Amino acid sequence: MTGHLPRTVRSDTRDNRARILHAARSVFGEEGLSAPMRDIARHADLAPATLYRHFPTKQALIAQTFTEQRRACHAAVRDALTDADPWHGFQSLIQRICELHAHSRGFADAFMTAFPESMDFAADRERTVRAVAELARRAQETGELRSGFVVDDLILMLTAHQGLQHAPLPARLTASRRFAAYVIEAFRAAPETGAPAPLPPASRLRQAHSSSTP
Repeated sequence: MTGHLPRTVRSDTRDNRARILHAARSVFGEEGLSAPMRDIARHADLAPATLYRHFPTKQALIAQTFTEQRRACHAAVRDALTDADPWHGFQSLIQRICELHAHSRGFADAFMTAFPESMDFAADRERTVRAVAELARRAQETGELRSGFVVDDLILMLTAHQGLQHAPLPARLTASRRFAAYVIEAFRAAPETGAPAPLPPASRLRQAHSSSTP
């Protein structure tokens, strides 16, 4: 019987770690990085001591929680830089970054330095900024990106995008896609008519609701 004990312990350890990371993705994703560690433990249905055995610091937990998002960010940068069309690569990078941030308030917080102790996220941010600078240079050479664009405009855009984080996830994703589309049109040297269609005025929405109500 004792021969099975180490395997059982290892299995429990893996399960607890997986439960903690699942809870952290959920709690940080909705509440941001200000969520306390005890909330993560409660969501995982584990004692706080168990959480701290796996992740002694909040920084360690955050670094592991957003591994998938960081990989997706790296892939977005790589794909954009290897795109044969610089303007298309520029657009896709903005769209994919906005999507990643909209899906997780915690990842957006970490990326935008709300948790500056994490050097991993600082490196990701610098990598993205360098990629945008290179893509901008290429896209401006083709005449498709307005000449006045500077990399600080990306930071301004992402800062404004954080204002969407308090909405529920479905509404947040919809608003994020529209936001990205409008930003891209603003950066385009010759704006097209393909920007997202405006939402109906509030008065028309009220009239539509009234007409559908018995």
